[in-house]
Amino acid sequence: MNIRHLIDYNDIPKNDWDMLYCLACDIKKSPSRYTSACNTKVMATLFYEPSTRTQLSFQTAMLRLGGK
Repeated sequence: MNIRHLIDYNDIPKNDWDMLYCLACDIKKSPSRYTSACNTKVMATLFYEPSTRTQLSFQTAMLRLGGK
């Protein structure tokens, strides 16, 4: 899957959504298989509105996948 910007749900075809949901289910079912999936990745987030809960959930997910 190529990296794309997601502004609207309709920006991504249904097939890609299906693949994304399948991947999410697999990660939820077998999280240990993905603990180093983002080992060499660094995440940068940009929030236009303050949302501590959203920001922390994104950061936690990245850390759980091995990123920084």
